[in-house]
Amino acid sequence: MKRSQEAKVGDTYTTVGSESLVEALPGFEEPKSMVFVAAYPVDQGDYGHLEDSINQIVLNDRSVTLQKESSEALGAGWRLGFLGTLHCSVFEDRLRQEHGASIIITPPTVPFKVIWVNGKEEIIRNPAEFPDSDIVRARVAELQEPYVSVTITMPEEYLGKVIELCEGNRGEQTELQFFTATQVILKYDLPLAQLVDDFFGKLKGVSKGYASLDYEEAEFRRSNIVKLQLLVNKFPVDAVSRVVHTSQAERLGRQWVTKFKTHVDRQLFEVVIQATAGKRIVARETLKPFHKNVLHGLNGTDLSRRKKLLERQKEGRKKLKTFGNVTVDHKAFRGFLAK
Repeated sequence: MKRSQEAKVGDTYTTVGSESLVEALPGFEEPKSMVFVAAYPVDQGDYGHLEDSINQIVLNDRSVTLQKESSEALGAGWRLGFLGTLHCSVFEDRLRQEHGASIIITPPTVPFKVIWVNGKEEIIRNPAEFPDSDIVRARVAELQEPYVSVTITMPEEYLGKVIELCEGNRGEQTELQFFTATQVILKYDLPLAQLVDDFFGKLKGVSKGYASLDYEEAEFRRSNIVKLQLLVNKFPVDAVSRVVHTSQAERLGRQWVTKFKTHVDRQLFEVVIQATAGKRIVARETLKPFHKNVLHGLNGTDLSRRKKLLERQKEGRKKLKTFGNVTVDHKAFRGFLAK
């Protein structure tokens, strides 16, 4: 063992050659993460400092899981797993207060599997690498997403709300049993993308904190998934994309365009923000241009002059919209992607 991170709670150690003489202590399992986030440094120049800070905190908090992750807009970062919402909040506060780290917290991504027509299988970890809709139709045999087997234990009075939550997160019920007169065990197969999207926090909310959650990784299953992407004046914003189920594309698309509109600066021309799922536009917002009063100082009775100036302004805006580029700065991406 070369690193202390390799030592797990409950491990049994012995000298080389004595493995057959020592029996491992049974009953220990690694703690399972329930809340997942992705963390990125505000400035990529601080990546090394943030990595050292995370490693120092993890030394005395072994329940945090770490996995490297990358984003086109935010650069290199980590996918972090925590035991609960409070655990996540305390970890984030320690990074900021004890280590002076400047971080951005975003929802994490999950891998997807692409099975090509020629039989080759490929795991896609970055939404930017997900094949376009034309390629999917012509060369992809099947798209799959990972599932987990979830076991929820709760009082009977919250059964209806928990089932509603699981069904709303595309879950498939596999078992329901009463192990006492008032306690229920509910088992569901749930997409991993739904589990990492604060499912644990939602479960605690609908059960007033009484429900407990356990899960095991299942397998990849065929799924109707598509890449959701933003367009600004018909140009794709490659840094903002996500692979989602088609049933959620419209709802997420509306949320995206509404939120992105607040982070884009107004221009002298109209800016159209659209969300597309494959080739289908699922949501749209329009950012109105700055208004210049070209009629200022004119005589109110000179109608022909007024019409001429207004038409000229209209033509100029059309030309600006055709040739003008909308520059979305890094700060806007950070604000939009932050959780």
